[in-house]
Amino acid sequence: MDNEFILFTPEETAQQLAGKIRALRLARNWKQATLAERSGVTLASLRRFEHTGQASLHNLLKLAFALDRLDEFDSVLNPSIAGSIAELEAAAAVRKPKRGSK
Repeated sequence: MDNEFILFTPEETAQQLAGKIRALRLARNWKQATLAERSGVTLASLRRFEHTGQASLHNLLKLAFALDRLDEFDSVLNPSIAGSIAELEAAAAVRKPKRGSK
C-alpha cells in the first residue's frame, strides 16, 4: 500500500472505541453491570456508550482503567514521527512564538 490512510469521522471513531470496550468486557465474561460497578460509570452511561459511542472523556478513561487499558491512552496525541529528513527540517524551521505573543 502506498501510504493509504483511512480517515474516520469522530462518530465512527467513537463507535469503534465503544466496540472495543464492549469486546474487552465480553472477553472477561463481564456483564454491563459488572463493568459499570468496577469502573464507577453508571449502568445507563455504559449502555449508552456501547450503543451510541457517546461518553464523556472522564467515563471513557474510567472504563479503560477498569479494563486495565488506561496506559494505552498515554500515546494518544503524541507528535507524529517524521517520515523524511525534509519533514524533520521543516519542523525544526517552525519558530515558536515568543512568550506573550500569539
